[in-house]
Amino acid sequence: MLTVVASVLLVAVLVLVVLLVRQRGVDARARARCAELETLLHARDEEDRHLVRSRLPAVVESLTDTSVSVPGPLDGRAGDPHGSVLSLFAWHLQQTRAAAAQVATATLKTVMRTVQNLANEQQVVISAAEQHHDDPDVLADLLKIDHANSQLARRAQATAVLCGSWPGQQRSASTLTDMARGAASRIRDFPRVVIPAPSDAAVVSRAVEPVVLAVAELLDNGARHSQPGSTVEVNFQQAHNGLAIVIDDAGVGMTVEAVQRATWLLSGHGGQDIAGLGDPPRIGFAVVGVLAARYGFTVSVDTRSPYGGVRAVVFLPSELLTRVDAPAAAALRAPESPQSAVTPEPATATPVPAPIREPAPAPAADVVSRTEHGLPRRSRRTALTEFTAPLSPVPRSSRPVETSVSPAVPASPSLATLAAWQRGTQAGRRAAPPTAEFERDTP
Repeated sequence: MLTVVASVLLVAVLVLVVLLVRQRGVDARARARCAELETLLHARDEEDRHLVRSRLPAVVESLTDTSVSVPGPLDGRAGDPHGSVLSLFAWHLQQTRAAAAQVATATLKTVMRTVQNLANEQQVVISAAEQHHDDPDVLADLLKIDHANSQLARRAQATAVLCGSWPGQQRSASTLTDMARGAASRIRDFPRVVIPAPSDAAVVSRAVEPVVLAVAELLDNGARHSQPGSTVEVNFQQAHNGLAIVIDDAGVGMTVEAVQRATWLLSGHGGQDIAGLGDPPRIGFAVVGVLAARYGFTVSVDTRSPYGGVRAVVFLPSELLTRVDAPAAAALRAPESPQSAVTPEPATATPVPAPIREPAPAPAADVVSRTEHGLPRRSRRTALTEFTAPLSPVPRSSRPVETSVSPAVPASPSLATLAAWQRGTQAGRRAAPPTAEFERDTP
């Protein structure tokens, strides 16, 4: 009997031991599983925070800046747990931004078209007043208004181009010098722009206005980001398959990131999303890139200027180049009054291949009259190598008789500068009047 009881107790103890060992294993496995689940839960929480803090903002930025890359998951061994979420988010964001950009573009396009038409009508009135009035003080005020209106028209024109419109003005073939002068006349700091000697190299009719607008934006950018007393230098560089307009400023330069951003905009991507141009939007490079992509020229700003600033290069291929034959005497001699200064003799365009010759320098002014004391008196003249050459407006009805033995005294600096700007403006407008419709441009 005792043996049976002992056997039963022994079996019970063995079973209990087995159960205890088994339960201990179960508990160990349960604790390990809990620890694993806690680790996975912590990792998932970290991935969620990483998604919100880093990945989603990067997706938003990458839609407007291709240099921004979207980071991957923290632990890629198990794949990307949020890959489908990111794809769906990016798709909906693209659709939303595209719809918003389309509405904004259409609105801006309509507004800028109205502003362009009003600026054009105002320019007609101002030009008529400049031809009508002979008083120097009145003419000086009119020139200031004319200059301000030209800047307003340029900003409206640039914004409209960025919204999909065409430049809206058709001109005949123009020399590079006239185009550089016309571009400089559309910026605030035009006296600081140094224009090279006259050249018979010219741009074909369909590309004149786009190139002028692009050069104006680059000149404005160079002038705004350099010291007020410094100059912005323009040069023409011949190449075997075209010609380059080189613009050098003495500004602070650009960072590597800024150069990359500018290169991306100058390649024509700026017009895809106006909202991505900053607040307030910086449309200069974006407009230049859109024009370059449409008309077949290229622009780069990835070279440092010899003056420490930025060198912008507008390369015009041979297909956009021609040559014009203009009367040298009329082009190299300044008239006596602004009324005659604003009506230069039209040039005749003849297509020719590169290379392009530079004309000879202008001859000196001749003696045209004598003072009442019998002394020689030379006529006023200007050199096309200087954009800010003085020009003294004198009324046609009553010109004063000089009694001094010295040559005629030039006009005041402010009036001379404005008169020089007027010559540049008229050089840019001298081909043909602007069209009434700003949606089209002759190919």
